[in-house]
Amino acid sequence: MDNFLRDRAPRIIALALAGVSLLAVATAQAKEITVWCWDPNFNVAIMKEAGDRYTKAHPDTTIKVVDFAKADVEQKLQTGLSSGGAGGLPDIVLIEDYGAQKYLQSFPGAFAPMSDKVDYKGFAPYKVNLMTLNGKVYGMPFDSGVTGLFYRKDYLEAAGFKGEDLNNITWDRFIEIGKQVEAKTGKKMIGTDPNDAGLVRILMQSAGGWYFDKDGNPSILDNAALKASLETFGKIMAAGIAKQAVGWPNYVNTFTSGDVASTVTGVWITGTIKAQKDQSGKWGVAPIPAMNVAGATHASNLGGSSWYVLAGSKQKDEAIDFLNAEYAKDVDFYQKILTDRGAVGSLTAARTGAAYEQADAFFGGQKVWQSFADWLAKVPSVNYGVYTNEVDSAVTAQIPAIAKGGSVDDALKAIDAQVKTQIQ
Repeated sequence: MDNFLRDRAPRIIALALAGVSLLAVATAQAKEITVWCWDPNFNVAIMKEAGDRYTKAHPDTTIKVVDFAKADVEQKLQTGLSSGGAGGLPDIVLIEDYGAQKYLQSFPGAFAPMSDKVDYKGFAPYKVNLMTLNGKVYGMPFDSGVTGLFYRKDYLEAAGFKGEDLNNITWDRFIEIGKQVEAKTGKKMIGTDPNDAGLVRILMQSAGGWYFDKDGNPSILDNAALKASLETFGKIMAAGIAKQAVGWPNYVNTFTSGDVASTVTGVWITGTIKAQKDQSGKWGVAPIPAMNVAGATHASNLGGSSWYVLAGSKQKDEAIDFLNAEYAKDVDFYQKILTDRGAVGSLTAARTGAAYEQADAFFGGQKVWQSFADWLAKVPSVNYGVYTNEVDSAVTAQIPAIAKGGSVDDALKAIDAQVKTQIQ
């Protein structure tokens, strides 16, 4: 027995060493992709679902999703990029669309381009354009903030209107209907927050405009879309059809409580509306009204975010492959996040899925997801520029004055002056 073991000892040792080597190789091949994002019930949960799907086909890869508050994600990302090192940064980070160009232009080379690996023709054009710089596309388009006119069918019917009467109307017609709704029901037509410019942004993008021109330069005084948006907002307030509510919770309460007959906002509000179980069957959705200005449409956007891969990531190639596999190709994934989370993605191929074609009993059998998907393809592309948040603050400062009947031209001059002080 001793001779048997002695004769075979070199072979046993070799096999043992080979086993250690194989274990080392397997360990070296195992990859962990770290993702930073916010909102546990939406972005975080959706990314975890994407990770679970990917790891089934790639068992050696782990997707670690870290949940921060949105402000914390932005602060940590800003600090990490400013330091010039990749240490401490994730492999993938979620960035709000309004801030995409600011990061891309302020930190050249910090994010990995994906133009040669992702088929961007499959996404809504406006999402692709906002993450494009110098001919290269950075980032993976994610959720859309495509907007709609959510309305109470029971209030409209009490005033003598049907849902079809809200299809493809102008804001002037919306105001006329609002006056009649209040006269017949005592309900205001819409809620507004005097300290928020969200509605102005919706109006402006629906006309193909933004705070910046196509080259990203500030455009205030000669901006026809911005002026028309402020004028339209002023008309709504002057007509007395709006209920003012300060702060997001109070604004949301205007329509969830039944105090107003409609709201114009992003598709992501659908879950909040449907949470009011006693209102099932009483709601409908229509395209947003159009302004009386050249290029005006019935489609717009409010919010939305996308995924970006850090160029310094050690798992850069795997991270891009992960995003490409799930967010650019997995149509079934989009069906699930729509059903589970109310997320309308910007992959146009997903619009043909069964979940989008399903009738929604809460909205009286209307195929609301299909409607939003159709409007998504029509959202005008604009240049969000580098300083959207800064200009938005200047616009917001003028909203109260316009709500009280103040001059739009004076407001534009004040906005322009503040913008020049802050960013020029």
